[in-house]
Amino acid sequence: MTFISSSPFEALTAAELGRLLHDRKVEPRELTDYFVERIERGKNSGVFTSTCFERARREAAQSAARYRAGRPLGPLDGVPVAWKDLIDIEGLATTAGSAVYRDAPPAQHDAPIVRHLAAAGMVTLGKTNLSEFAYSALGLNPHFGTPLNPRASDMPRVPGGSSSGSAVAVAAGLVPVSIGTDTGGSVRTPAAFNGVVGFKTSEQWIDTDGVFPLSRTLDTIGVFAHDVADCYLLDFALRGLKAPSLAPDATSLASLTLVAPENAILDEVEPEVRRNFVASLERAAAAGVQVRWQPVPELTQVRELIARHGNIAAAEGYQSHRELLESPRHAQIDVTVYKRMMGGKTMSAEDFDALQRGRVALQRSLWATLGDALLVMPTVPHVAPPIAPLAADPDVFARVNLKTICNTLLGNMLNTCGLALPNGLGAAQMPTSLLLSAPATHEARLLRAGVGLAPIIAGENP
Repeated sequence: MTFISSSPFEALTAAELGRLLHDRKVEPRELTDYFVERIERGKNSGVFTSTCFERARREAAQSAARYRAGRPLGPLDGVPVAWKDLIDIEGLATTAGSAVYRDAPPAQHDAPIVRHLAAAGMVTLGKTNLSEFAYSALGLNPHFGTPLNPRASDMPRVPGGSSSGSAVAVAAGLVPVSIGTDTGGSVRTPAAFNGVVGFKTSEQWIDTDGVFPLSRTLDTIGVFAHDVADCYLLDFALRGLKAPSLAPDATSLASLTLVAPENAILDEVEPEVRRNFVASLERAAAAGVQVRWQPVPELTQVRELIARHGNIAAAEGYQSHRELLESPRHAQIDVTVYKRMMGGKTMSAEDFDALQRGRVALQRSLWATLGDALLVMPTVPHVAPPIAPLAADPDVFARVNLKTICNTLLGNMLNTCGLALPNGLGAAQMPTSLLLSAPATHEARLLRAGVGLAPIIAGENP
């Protein structure tokens, strides 16, 4: 089932919808009802796990009253948003995409980030689907259904994970922006597969209280949007700060330096992904950006660290959910997810300590090497693969899953903020993506660079 059409509202960014609301060219209730109708038409698509349309209409009415009084809360007042079903919303169960929690009691309170967007006037529509426990890069879910990638025209293809529903909701025009989480690539990967912008923040940049945990070290909040300016506005709002009324000025292209690693990041890359990556960098250089190809040994060293000591997310996931994983209820968990989480059971304290110390040392080394440059690489080495072979064979699933996160996981281990930008079409006319990364807490610098680079990366006229 496809949702994509040429109707004006779903083609607009959150900032553009906000301007329509501010100019009184559309009313908040009209906008909310429009997206509610689109969600209802696709209610069996597996994109949403639950909705809260009564709340949405109440929030839209409150927004309308503020506009009538001439006191809107900012540029996002009245704009709809959806949330990954790891995030507590008062009155809705937090299922984490698992049959275990399908009938969990409703959350008693909004997570702080939900409260922050409500304080910015945004209208909550509901919760989106995900890989069970947020522990897969491919987005398959046997419990709530797998949202189909709306960009695929030849066969059913994966949406990417783990924030599958959040990415598809934006790509399919069911909501202008959505919120996800990213532990190993769970925002950037589905953004890449669905041809939208995905913004991952660095650790502790945005509050994760009220968010179902996978890895307390690596879990971060992220945004799906149609453009970088929306990510910029939401970065403020999610932190409880007043969003600026205008999009940021793009960083001067001549002042930007991009470092493209000569090692690690192009391993096993599909030809079309490589072609689009190189072409994007050539366009950036032609526009005045300094582009350097050079070895970045820290990327190889991160992979060696993981190979030697194991996966932080697996170890912390097991510790967070040990009681469930060791109980008879584990039979309700998808076997591929269960096996991967149980893989963290055997990690020693020595290995965990080595991982934490090693990643901190590599973070320092990386940015000492790169200075003020941004790191650039293909977001994912391939386009969204077909679902059928992955669903049929757990070994194929495991192999493709590891390949899918081979670049994004580097950013989590190195605690970068990251911006996945569409940069063309690859095999089967599916989207490809380029990933920009900056050091932790450099989100504003990354987003300002992204505003100027995004149209160039995509091959559009800036």
